[in-house]
Amino acid sequence: MENPFVVLVEVIRAFDALKIDYVVVGSIASSIHGEYRASGDIDILARVELQHVDPLVDILKNDFYIDDQMIRRAIAQGRSFNIIHLAAIFKMDIFVPATLFAEQQLKRREQHEVGSMGQQRIWVSSAEDTILAKLYWYRLGSEVSELQWRDVQGIIGTRGEMLDSGYLNQWAEQLGVSDLLQRARAELV
Repeated sequence: MENPFVVLVEVIRAFDALKIDYVVVGSIASSIHGEYRASGDIDILARVELQHVDPLVDILKNDFYIDDQMIRRAIAQGRSFNIIHLAAIFKMDIFVPATLFAEQQLKRREQHEVGSMGQQRIWVSSAEDTILAKLYWYRLGSEVSELQWRDVQGIIGTRGEMLDSGYLNQWAEQLGVSDLLQRARAELV
């Protein structure tokens, strides 16, 4: 059975081969910037376009459940699609960028070495963008996800003064989560 890191590397190699810009987001990004947390899936924001669909399916179809029609619908609707590693039964959610903030995440991505020996470099969402995305999803989920909140506090607590406060404040206002950002900061004082 494959571990999630191996599954992630397989998909990233396919994206790299097809020159698809991507950024790892979600719990992987928050674990890199804050406190480690296991997750049942991996989230990636990727600029998958129609010309990528058939080659992407061809590359991944032997090891993954991947549906070309689901990908085409996701592209047309600016939504997400998922692929599932057949041996590991591990799911990856691929989000197609459809907002200005999603484009910011791709623009501001950072390369990180991952793996026990640092053998793979991957593009990961910045600490600030990870906080903002987590706050946004926390708000959309009726502010009940303890995991999202804990991820935010883990990053703020770990990164502290290294965070770009001006950027965080600006985008928190645009995303409608300024109050949540202030609350997260206040709870850590």
